[in-house]
Amino acid sequence: MRKITYKKRKKINYAVLFMAMLGVIFLFIFNYLPMFGVVIGFKDMDYALNINKALSTSSFVGFQNFLAFLHDKDFKNIMINTLGLNFLQLIITFPIPVIFAVMLNELRSKKLQKSVQTITYFPYFISWVVFGGILIGMLSPEGGVVNEILKSMGVIKEPISFVSNPDYFWGIVIISSLIKGLGWGAIIYIAAIAGIDGALYDAAKIDGANRFQKAIYITIPCITGTIVVMLLLQVSGLLSSNFDQIYVLQNPLNLSRSEVLDTYIYKIGISQRRYSFTTAVGLFKSIISLVLLTSGNLISKKLLGRGLY
Repeated sequence: MRKITYKKRKKINYAVLFMAMLGVIFLFIFNYLPMFGVVIGFKDMDYALNINKALSTSSFVGFQNFLAFLHDKDFKNIMINTLGLNFLQLIITFPIPVIFAVMLNELRSKKLQKSVQTITYFPYFISWVVFGGILIGMLSPEGGVVNEILKSMGVIKEPISFVSNPDYFWGIVIISSLIKGLGWGAIIYIAAIAGIDGALYDAAKIDGANRFQKAIYITIPCITGTIVVMLLLQVSGLLSSNFDQIYVLQNPLNLSRSEVLDTYIYKIGISQRRYSFTTAVGLFKSIISLVLLTSGNLISKKLLGRGLY
């Protein structure tokens, strides 16, 4: 085995350090520098001025913007939509990639395994604008594939306008999220399963364990740490929706069920230029997310003895 000289090792270390520094610089510019803008949420900005003058001359209003959001006529509906939709997505779409990864690991044919992985990964790389357009076309009451299939099966007599009906919106979002993100969501679990010591499976085989027993008593317990981390991250994002997905599928007819915190911030901030108000709403969202993450981590440590940190 060839030894790496000190000079070569030093070069490698510098290369790794350089790549790490690029990540740190990116993080600082796009994640930490914008934090100074949080002060906007506590001011009543004059938007006729440029950003620097507005920050220095605008009057301080304390928690007025936060209170304005809490008393907004749309507050209740927005919070119900955001929490309700994201909670349902968490319950339905979180466990399925785990189950999919475990089942994929049990496939004997490596060729079939790779084929299934490729097919399920592909939708993730399609833009939500394109994917949403295809979905809207498929669900259309005029020649849409879904309506045609349901009519041919005798399930419905008249075509249904799925996207325009608020009652179907959450279901469309959850199913489309699952289709688009199943393969990608399973990647981390597949990687975790690949790191399990093969000797455990060999020992279980000697003891007469079948494939199902191996999955239940070896695979799942060995990836519990990964599952907990991913669950905590998803819990902390209960107030964060997939903006691209919601915005593409949203229309005036389904607004009562499709208006979530992210689309509300976008509309109020960009259309009405109420930057102070939307900064306050964004800060409110971040604080709640932090509380959810901390609480979830404490509960996980008490119940399972492990957490995110």
